Amino acid sequence: MSDSGALAKIHMQIMWDRLLAIVEEQAQTLIRTAFSTTVREAGDLSSGVFDTQGRMLAQAITGTPGHVNAMAASVGFFLARYPVDTLEPGDVLLTNDPWHGTGHLNDFTVVTPVFHKDRLVALFAATSHIADVGGLGFGPDGRQVFEEGINLPIGYLFRGGEANETLLEILRANVRDPVAAEGDLYSLTACNKAGANALLRMLDEFRLDSLDDVASLIIDASREAMLDEIRKLRQGEWHYTMRIDGYDDPLDLVCTLTIRDDGIEIDFDGTSPASSYGINVPLTYTQAYASFGVRCVIGNDIPNNAGSLGVVRVRAPEGSILNAQRPAAVSARHAIGQMLPDVVLGCLEQPLDGEVPVEGAACLFGPVFLGGRGVIPGSKSEPFVINAFYAGGTGARPAKDGLSCTAFPSGVRSTPVEISENAAPLILWRKEYRQDSGGNGHYRGGLGQILEFAHAKGEAFAVSKMFDRINHPPRGRDGGQAGAPASVYTSGGKKLSGMGREIIPAGESMVLETAGGGGRGDPGDRDEAAVAADRKNGLTM
Repeated sequence: MSDSGALAKIHMQIMWDRLLAIVEEQAQTLIRTAFSTTVREAGDLSSGVFDTQGRMLAQAITGTPGHVNAMAASVGFFLARYPVDTLEPGDVLLTNDPWHGTGHLNDFTVVTPVFHKDRLVALFAATSHIADVGGLGFGPDGRQVFEEGINLPIGYLFRGGEANETLLEILRANVRDPVAAEGDLYSLTACNKAGANALLRMLDEFRLDSLDDVASLIIDASREAMLDEIRKLRQGEWHYTMRIDGYDDPLDLVCTLTIRDDGIEIDFDGTSPASSYGINVPLTYTQAYASFGVRCVIGNDIPNNAGSLGVVRVRAPEGSILNAQRPAAVSARHAIGQMLPDVVLGCLEQPLDGEVPVEGAACLFGPVFLGGRGVIPGSKSEPFVINAFYAGGTGARPAKDGLSCTAFPSGVRSTPVEISENAAPLILWRKEYRQDSGGNGHYRGGLGQILEFAHAKGEAFAVSKMFDRINHPPRGRDGGQAGAPASVYTSGGKKLSGMGREIIPAGESMVLETAGGGGRGDPGDRDEAAVAADRKNGLTM
C-alpha cells in the first residue's frame, strides 16, 4: 500500500472513531436535557447516526439494545414516508408508532436530516421512553393498541424550523404530564441537533462534502469482520425453548438458530400465539433483542451498525407473540422481548461449547406507581405517576458467578431511591440483596433484590405490574440449580399477580422480590473459599 493509501485509511479510521464520539455526545445531551426520570436516571434511550439510505453507521454506547437495534430499522420507515428529496433544512420527524419505531407507544423516535452545502449528508435519530402517553398508561392491561395511549404516525415535529403546534397541542391534551411529554420531545430534538453540529464540524475539518466513502468503509468492514467471526464457528442448526409466565397463561418461546457461511438465521417458529393482553411484541423489537443475543458472544468487539447487524437475520411467524400484528396491544412488549437474548444464548450453548451465560431474570421489573385524585376513589391528593426500573440476577457466566441486581439484557440502570421518593409521594422501606436467590452451582447465579414501597402519607396507591419469572424461574445448567422465582405481595400478606394493575390498600406496602439467576455446574464443585465469602458477605445463609 502506498503512503497516500495508508494515510487515507488512517483518516477513514479517525473519522469512524469521531462518529462514535459524536453519537455518544448526542446521547449525553439527551440525558442532560430529558424531563423523564426513565431517561435521566435509567438511561432508557438510544441515539445514532445514519447515512442517506437509512443505514445505521454508529450508535452510542449509552442506551438499550431494544431501542438501538429497533431504531436501526425504524429510520428506513421514516425515509419510506418522507424520501430524501422531500426533506429540507430545519425539518424534524417523529413517531411513536410501535410498528415503525421501537415496539410500544411510550417510545418516541425523532429523526433529523443534516444538510451540508445544500445537500443531505446524514440523519440523526434518537429514541427515549416518555413516562406517560395517555390511555391506560404503561402496563399490560390493554386489549388493543388503541387503548394504550396516543399514537402519532410518522410526521413533522418541526418543518423548516417551525414547531408543529397542532401536533404538540394534541399531545398535551392526551397525556397526564404534558410538560414532561413536550419537554422530552424538545430534548430529543436538541440531542439530534448536538450530533448534527458536531458532524458538520467534522466534515469541515476533513474537507468532505459527504459521508458516502466513510459509510461504505464502516458497513463493509463491519459486515466482513462479523462474517469472519461466524465462519470460525461450527455450522449447523440448534434449538432451545423457554417457558415463561405470560399474563394469565404460560408462554413458550421456541427458537431455531442456524449458523451458515453467510450469516446466522434465527427462527421463532413454534412460539406461542399473540396474547389478548398488552404483552405482544412487534417484529422490530423481536429482531432487536434476538440479534443482541448473538452480538453478546459473537463479534462483540465489532461496532454495532448496519453491516454487523445485517448478517444476523431474524424471523417470527405472523400472529405469534413475537410478530404481533396491528392492532394488538403491545405496551409491555419488553416483558417478553427481553427474554430473547437468553433464548438465543441457549441455542448457542452447544456451538460455543458452553461459553455463554445461563438463564437470568432477564426482563426488567418496572412497576408503574399511580395515585391521588382520579386514580384512587375518594382521594383528594395531587395525582402522580412514576415509572421505576429494578433488576434481578443474571445467570452464571462462563467460569464466573452471575451478576447481582443487574439489568441484562436491557442495560437500563435501576432507579435510585432518592429519585423515586423525590418524584412521587412514595417511601422505600427496603432495598436490599435477596439472600440465597442466586441458583447454586459450581458458579452460582446472581442475586435478586427485595424492595418495599409505601405511600409516604399512608394512603392507598395503585401499581401497574409487568413482572415475569414468578412461576417459571431462570433455569440452571449442567447440574446448576434454578434461581429463586420472583414474588410480589402486600405487607398484609396478600399475594399479587405478576401482571396488571392492582390497588395497595391504605396503610400497607407492596413488596417486590426479583428473581435470581440460574447456576452452572454441580454445587458440590463450588470453591470453598467462594462459599465462605458468600456467607461472610450475607449473600447466602
